[in-house]
Amino acid sequence: MLDLKAIRANPAAMEERLKRRDPSLSLGNFPQLDAERRQIIQKVESLKHQRNEASEQIAALKRARQADEAQQLIAQMGQIAAQIKELDAELSQTDSAIGQLLSRLPNPPHDSVPVSYDKADKVVIREYGQKPQLDFAYLNHVELGKRLKMLDFERAARIAGARFALYKGLGARLEMALIQFMFQYQITQNGYTPILPPHLGNRQSFYTSSQLPKFAEDDYYVERDDLYLNPTAEVMLCNLHRGEILEAEELPINYVAYTACFRREAGAAGGEERGLIRMHQFNKVELFKFVHPKDSYQELENLVQDAEDILQALQLHYRVVLLPTGDLGFQASKTYDLEVWLPSQGRYYEVSSCSNCEAFQGRRGEIRYRPAPGAKPEFVHTLNGSGLATSRLFAAILENNQRPDGSVVVPAVLHDGVGTDVIAG
Repeated sequence: MLDLKAIRANPAAMEERLKRRDPSLSLGNFPQLDAERRQIIQKVESLKHQRNEASEQIAALKRARQADEAQQLIAQMGQIAAQIKELDAELSQTDSAIGQLLSRLPNPPHDSVPVSYDKADKVVIREYGQKPQLDFAYLNHVELGKRLKMLDFERAARIAGARFALYKGLGARLEMALIQFMFQYQITQNGYTPILPPHLGNRQSFYTSSQLPKFAEDDYYVERDDLYLNPTAEVMLCNLHRGEILEAEELPINYVAYTACFRREAGAAGGEERGLIRMHQFNKVELFKFVHPKDSYQELENLVQDAEDILQALQLHYRVVLLPTGDLGFQASKTYDLEVWLPSQGRYYEVSSCSNCEAFQGRRGEIRYRPAPGAKPEFVHTLNGSGLATSRLFAAILENNQRPDGSVVVPAVLHDGVGTDVIAG
């Protein structure tokens, strides 16, 4: 949710920041609605003042035994009460209209984010390692997964349809080893508190995290129970402290969660999107932070490094990119993506997005902290990052670690989980 004080103080500046994301964005009729709201409040306050004065006069008239005059004022108070009730209804409608308008406006980008509406204009911040030099007829992950009996997309389609995966044999072991390694690493090495949240969330949870109302069409919805299926554990983790006031000394609070994730949106069909590249269901380890506002951008850099730790431990070549304004997520003010190299497509694919949402989610969920004992509560800043999503990571491990004989070398940190150091047909 946008900062109402900032909008009212300088609506033109807020609109300019929004247009850095998308030139079609605007505050719409917010100034008119806000002016109407102030007028209604002034009328209500004036009527309540009249009512209070009349109450005192009625009491005085009754003491003076002037019953007729008192009765006349009581009748007038009834009219005032009716007017206040009508104005309260108008105020409720106006507040609702303002809320609906603001709920569909994204977080303004941070000043350090490059302004561009072209998603291709991301800035490469750094690279790790070298692209593997595969000087043989290498296979893509779909071919490798089938040859090594690790993946079965045909049976997955029979069970659920397109864009679902079935891991089997050493494929299932590799997937579980990845999840366990990433989850345990963030707990033991980076000090995150582990969470296994529900896979279903209510409307308020999805609103707080900014999934609703913007992305209602992309979420799986269970109508009978009025619940939504988890698209990312960010949704669930964001709501752990909804409606709470935290103490300053509690911050930062760092959580790591594992969930399966479910998304309707699956991108365009085609060779580049096949296999594990874009799925309706996938596994992900998620990192989430509640932090002090003054620390949030340093915490973003820390978050990125925590996610990078995993890729470095897996010895995969990757790069860190800063997204332009036109490619930011709805709730994000600044985002770094971690992208791994897929040899079969000769391109990078995102395996983690690390974002600072500043106070955007805090406002939507009334998540605050008290800067000092007795001080007025302020909104916390929230950050989220994949740590990591397994599907593209699984594909990258197969493709980058394949050998001329069709076998795949397992990263050393996964040997115990997979039960072997080489997967061969």
